[in-house]
Amino acid sequence: MTRFLRLCKIKAVILLESIGGNGPLNVISLQEPNLPSLAGRYRRQDPQVSALFGGHPSREEDWRQRAEWLDRESPLRADRQRVTEALKAYQAKLTVHPAAQRSLELLAQPDTLVVVGGQQAGLFGGALLIYYKALTVIQTARYAERLLGRPVVPVFWIAGEDHDFEEANHVHVQTADGQVGRIRIERPEGSRLAVSRTLLSPADWESAVAELEAALPDTEFKPGVLNRLREHTADSPTLSLAFARLIAEWFGPEGLVLLDADDPALRAAEGPMFRELIGRNDELERALAQGERAVTGLGLPLQAETAPGSANLFLHHEEGRLLLHKDNGLFVDRRGHVSLAYEDMLALTEDAPDQLSTNALTRPLMQDYLFPVLAAVLGPSELAYWGILGQAFETFGLRIPLLVPRQSFAYLEHTISKLLAKFSLTVEEALTEWEARKAKWLSDQDQWDLHGRFQTAREQFLALYAPVIETVSSLQPDLAKLSQSNRDKILEQITYLETRSVDALSKRHEASLRQWDRIRSSLKPGGKDQERVYGTLHFWNKYGPDWLAAWKDVPFDVSGGFRLADG
Repeated sequence: MTRFLRLCKIKAVILLESIGGNGPLNVISLQEPNLPSLAGRYRRQDPQVSALFGGHPSREEDWRQRAEWLDRESPLRADRQRVTEALKAYQAKLTVHPAAQRSLELLAQPDTLVVVGGQQAGLFGGALLIYYKALTVIQTARYAERLLGRPVVPVFWIAGEDHDFEEANHVHVQTADGQVGRIRIERPEGSRLAVSRTLLSPADWESAVAELEAALPDTEFKPGVLNRLREHTADSPTLSLAFARLIAEWFGPEGLVLLDADDPALRAAEGPMFRELIGRNDELERALAQGERAVTGLGLPLQAETAPGSANLFLHHEEGRLLLHKDNGLFVDRRGHVSLAYEDMLALTEDAPDQLSTNALTRPLMQDYLFPVLAAVLGPSELAYWGILGQAFETFGLRIPLLVPRQSFAYLEHTISKLLAKFSLTVEEALTEWEARKAKWLSDQDQWDLHGRFQTAREQFLALYAPVIETVSSLQPDLAKLSQSNRDKILEQITYLETRSVDALSKRHEASLRQWDRIRSSLKPGGKDQERVYGTLHFWNKYGPDWLAAWKDVPFDVSGGFRLADG
């Protein structure tokens, strides 16, 4: 184990043999701050927060109880065969893997349960957190399958119905000069349609791949990475479909089933649940308000407050994806594009369910309608959303599934590990105290005590100059202001010289300071979590497919947590 790892404040160290022979992968659970957020309290099994959801994944009995309830109860549930056929048709558009096909066959069986998690699409696979979420979905399904002794299928839900193209159209990589580079596809002109309905041209994809090729450092893996991306985008797919193809390539061998929430065949199976959401919309609104009171009653903030009169549904329209509100018995959008009577909305559930769309609060209900969901994998913000949903689930005869926090990691590159050891810096310090530690290190290199000397010079100057100001002021009062201005100018010059001196000190240690910056740009780029900035393909390009494969044997932590991986 490296000197760096001995410096870390850790709870546990687990040594794994990574796939592909790249050497050992060390997984380290880092000490975390005692976060007061809903997600933080949930992870620590706070009984008040757990009560919002009715269970906790750390208790094995809760898994059994959830499975028994799904077997015993017959709540609202889509036709399993119809859903499975829709998913099979969608998988045909992706890279086909035997393990994913087996999962689809299992999904058609009445005793199979599901673990589901999802995310909006991301250009070229999106940020690392998406990779970690898919990994958590798979590992949760494996865990549940072993625990319950029955088939549990992992399903990844792509929120292709979302219309925020700017959230999905980019990916960040570290460029050859160590900077964070942003690769993006511009949203085509026109209405803000769902991402899965936003058509992209061959030129859009060619430009994005070319921009990525110019930004990525040259490695032995780069040609292969670019070839795969070109293959996935050769037919000018939507951003969602290109994303699905890449996720299927990475996780299809692990049996992951993918779906696009905006898939018309799947929408057709959702009609009855849309009918319930429309027909009992006032009940839903009251249930959500009750859930909000339960959360705020624990002293927790709401992730986002529901708007009075919101239908919590969208309508796909030629003007874009429109959020619906209730107004005097009508379903309307704020911009006045549509005004639908209750009967019109119900007719859509039969004739055109693909025109309807859930939002962040009704999507979990639809998810439970489509599948026998044993557990859902959620990020911190999603957990906060779900905190208000308990009563909404009960309103429709459902129960919240077990909620598993997404696993969270920072990847420590070997070169960064060496730099941390060089500067006697722990990961926690690099993540939370980098600025202060860097400044202290530079100060420690100051053998001349520049700050002390300049501070002494200021104090001595002020002491010497004070009698001068007093003398000239008594000589002629008008000179008081001039003498003070003169004093301030001299102090400015002293400060200027100090700044230049510190710059000279920094230049003397320029190479080391660049190394400090490399630590920051790797672990906390731009002051943000690594997993929220860098795309998976950044490391895929750097370390190849074996790096991707190594993650799949990382030990599963059912309560989530922030861990460091060093391989």
